[in-house]
Amino acid sequence: MAIRYPNGKKYTAPTPDESKKTMKEKNISYSNRGKSLEDYIDETNVYYLHRNIAVIHKKPVPVQIVKVEYPSRSAAVIREAYFRTPSTTDYNGVFNGAYIDFDAKETENKTSFPLKNVHAHQVKHMEGIANQQGISFLIVRFTSLDRYFIVPCVMLLAAWKRMLDGGRKSIPLSDFEEQAIEIHLGLTPRLDYLKAITTLLP
Repeated sequence: MAIRYPNGKKYTAPTPDESKKTMKEKNISYSNRGKSLEDYIDETNVYYLHRNIAVIHKKPVPVQIVKVEYPSRSAAVIREAYFRTPSTTDYNGVFNGAYIDFDAKETENKTSFPLKNVHAHQVKHMEGIANQQGISFLIVRFTSLDRYFIVPCVMLLAAWKRMLDGGRKSIPLSDFEEQAIEIHLGLTPRLDYLKAITTLLP
């Protein structure tokens, strides 16, 4: 039986090879949609933990709850809350005897990373970690390019000082390519950032 489109054109079923190609293209195009950088890091940290590679967790947000309503006995709704102290970085833990402390940042910008995405108290915190021989860094994702970089603390501090001295207020992509460590998405682990930071270990 012939099957036709509403415009009268005859429908031709795709061959098995064409179907596989189309499915493969869809998987490549859509597999990463909706996933944030923190999602990838969280998945990777679970992988590290279950395989005794490292113990790294996302830090809890320090929130002071001031108003709660109870619409029913089994439910509570927070109506008012405040951050108790400014947050420092997103993640910390231990890897091969070294203290690890880092933050995750994303930007839609294709040519540079705006330093307004980093707060002064975060920079001060990261500098303090480095001064105590800890490993501190940023993981930056250029979302529109789907590229991921580890920014060592020393690179961030240099860019921050340049900004305070009246220089540019962003880090150009060329600096990332020359000074940062590029990492790529994989299957297991999803984003193997610890393998990339081995050069930063004491």
